[in-house]
Amino acid sequence: LMNTNKLTIRINKPVSEVFDFTINPQNTPRWIDFIVEETTDSQEIKLGTRYTNRDNEGKVNLYELTHFDTNKVFELKSIPLFYTVKYTYTAISDTETELEYFEYVESGELSSPFPMSAMQKLKEVLEK
Repeated sequence: LMNTNKLTIRINKPVSEVFDFTINPQNTPRWIDFIVEETTDSQEIKLGTRYTNRDNEGKVNLYELTHFDTNKVFELKSIPLFYTVKYTYTAISDTETELEYFEYVESGELSSPFPMSAMQKLKEVLEK
């Protein structure tokens, strides 16, 4: 039974670049294969911003930004509340970032845990 999933990857880019890329909804389909589109309800990304994405099966998911600390933490909770995903960014050096992806469900188990392949793709896209 898996109700949490933690993935970590090192990316050879400054922390600000990794942070800015991952919070931008337009970039999401570039590294998460099963997301075809993502939008936000506001131009400025801030606490309370709502993200809406559509997956390759046509399912629409809504999230609210619940923890936002520039270049450090980016956390989204699903609406209705049952799922949380938290990105934690750590600068290893001026040119290297460690990104931790942590997701969990309040009850039950993760129906489809986030794949390491998506983290690898993020690394490839950013390091290109």
